[in-house]
Amino acid sequence: MEKVEVMLGNAAIARGAYEAGVKVSAAYPGTPSTEISENIVKYKDVVYSEWSPNEKVALEVAIGASISGVRALASMKHVGLNVAADPLYTVSYIGATGGLVIVVADDPGLYSSQNEQDTRAVARAAKVPVLEPSDSMEAKEFVKFAYELSERYDTPVILRTTTRLAHSQGPVTLSERVEPAEPVYEKNIAKHVMMPGNAKYRHVAVEQREKKLAGDGCEFAVNRAEYNDTSIGVITSGIPYLYVKEALPDASVLKLGMVNPLPRKLIEEFASRVDRLYIVEELDPVIEEQVKSWGIRAVGKEIFTVQGEYSANMIRQAIGGETLSVAEPAKAPVRPPILCPGCPHRSTFHVLNQLHIHAAGDIGCYTLGAVAPLNVVDTTICMGASISSLHGMEKAKGSQYVKNWVAVIGDSTFLHTGINSLMNMVYNQSTATVLILDNSTTGMTGHQDHAATGKTLMGDHVYAIDIAGVCRAMGVPRVTVVNAFDLPLMTKTIKEETASDQLSVIVVKAPCALLDKRPVTVQYRVNPDTCKKCGMCMKPGCPAMTRDEKGVISVNDTMCNGCGLCAGICKFGAVEKVSVR
Repeated sequence: MEKVEVMLGNAAIARGAYEAGVKVSAAYPGTPSTEISENIVKYKDVVYSEWSPNEKVALEVAIGASISGVRALASMKHVGLNVAADPLYTVSYIGATGGLVIVVADDPGLYSSQNEQDTRAVARAAKVPVLEPSDSMEAKEFVKFAYELSERYDTPVILRTTTRLAHSQGPVTLSERVEPAEPVYEKNIAKHVMMPGNAKYRHVAVEQREKKLAGDGCEFAVNRAEYNDTSIGVITSGIPYLYVKEALPDASVLKLGMVNPLPRKLIEEFASRVDRLYIVEELDPVIEEQVKSWGIRAVGKEIFTVQGEYSANMIRQAIGGETLSVAEPAKAPVRPPILCPGCPHRSTFHVLNQLHIHAAGDIGCYTLGAVAPLNVVDTTICMGASISSLHGMEKAKGSQYVKNWVAVIGDSTFLHTGINSLMNMVYNQSTATVLILDNSTTGMTGHQDHAATGKTLMGDHVYAIDIAGVCRAMGVPRVTVVNAFDLPLMTKTIKEETASDQLSVIVVKAPCALLDKRPVTVQYRVNPDTCKKCGMCMKPGCPAMTRDEKGVISVNDTMCNGCGLCAGICKFGAVEKVSVR
């Protein structure tokens, strides 16, 4: 009897890799792709999996495994593919010995990202085939098909997913793991060494591969035409396919499972059999532009947005022009994003705010330092850019300009790409100050380990890289380690280091409040008899602290974890420590 489980799209992708016989998986955590690796590690008896320092390294690990002859997986979010672009473009020329699949999760709607880039555009430029599933079952099966394509056509394959697919659930029929025979390694300089003389011949092979895939794709089962009422025809793929089926149940639909290269003959045949053709795809008009370039008349972004997620209602309105009698959804109260109670980043940002210091920010929980009431972070660009951009400010404006600036970066992000940026500061003689907020985890993506936590994805306890020691070894002349909740010391240290004429790093240490599993033994309460109602303790924006319409301040004991920041701020001793059993 078949076993069926309800799975997240990400869990189904992990299951597909397991069933396909994958032996090596590498990734850097990034929403919405993170849970792929967190599910793959459940199969650690047969699959080696790791958190790599960044996506470039993860893809290179997978490439090495593929060259050795085993099936390998690299997983990342869309902006992570930018970091991995260097090896991606070259491995397109090299191809794959053991199957090589790269799962890339796009984020239409910007739920957790700094842009809405479309992976299909990157894949077209790199000349890498792309599969796009529509539900959890397809996610699992498309992974297996991707490995077949990879080995049959000597190519890496991208499996494109999106936030909606990654984090929605559906039934998945489980199959047994099948490990393909591993080829004996053969040295092949012409194929594996991409010097110019070899690469120009491999480019020819890539172009031939593209043409063959486009032709053969017309027969792939993942591309299928569903003919119904031919007055309306829709070309679509991925999650939008489900919206189309809900919005236009009687329409004819060409569902593309392979979205690069496109199966031209299949598309031309479908277009010839429908009266009016629509192309429904989230984000960029990748399919639409190619189809129209072949002389096929179609309607696409004239009526559909290039921004955000689609929905069945939106498609129904755009194509049918219907005025829908849909009940107005209840409006939830506005709740701005905020750092957790007891978060050590809040303490750091409070001090910076009090000192009127600007921060060049980075990617992570600490990006929330940009919003009220902290209002410290002035810039956020990409991983590692806080350090590099601060260096650029100094070189543009002089060392005096950055005396009231710091770069703020997390421990995981520092190891991801910040370490290179700091190296640049040392080499090119910066005098600015960098704060590394070390909360001993990769916080925003769900508390994954990294090279400085002392634990691997496989659960092995290993040497934990000493971040302060790394900074000293690179030649940073001034490196200080402070406790995030020691407000006087942190204030003194930041004043001294920003005033210095030498490059300095302050490692601000305290564990993420959500990781500290020790029972709460102390909390804080406000003594109404001594409280002046000045509101200073409210300024850092801790959600455990409230103020009523009469100005009375209190601490919610269901949220307080005893960090003591409020007590450290109060000048009147009105915030008191209390023991908790």
